[in-house]
Amino acid sequence: MRSKQKGVVCFMDQDWEYRQQLVEELKQETASFWRYLPWLEKNAGQTGSTYYQDPESTEHSLKFPVYDSTLMGFVKEMSRSSLMDKNYRYVYTRNRIKTHEEERRIIQNADLKDWDMLRGILSKYVLGGRTKGYLWSQGLQENIYYLVLKQMQKIIEYWDKSIQME
Repeated sequence: MRSKQKGVVCFMDQDWEYRQQLVEELKQETASFWRYLPWLEKNAGQTGSTYYQDPESTEHSLKFPVYDSTLMGFVKEMSRSSLMDKNYRYVYTRNRIKTHEEERRIIQNADLKDWDMLRGILSKYVLGGRTKGYLWSQGLQENIYYLVLKQMQKIIEYWDKSIQME
């Protein structure tokens, strides 16, 4: 909608154009990850890893985790994406997130304006897993990966449809 005055663009037009561009960018950022949704849903609650110990080792030898190849592919691809937020800790302190239940509640209630919170939660498990390996498994076990991606997909679909309807 253009206003009657020459050269003046109505704010609604600017909002609509910005939202359309934003949703298109978000679609492109997330498109390659939708293929993981069925696997993440199927493996929710699983650890995604096993522990390996050399059969000839003693009881005091270290065991180390061996991660599922699909989980590692997801983590590797995700860690290189623009969805990662290196300052994810601020999302947790700013929103006082302390438990998995709080994460799930925030994810479930997230909308387009909360996109950065979703990125922060996802980043905790992907980037945080680099130094605390158990986080990669925990993201799968607590169903965080699936819930965040599914919510991102819902947000994009909702706004993409509403933009097409306008």
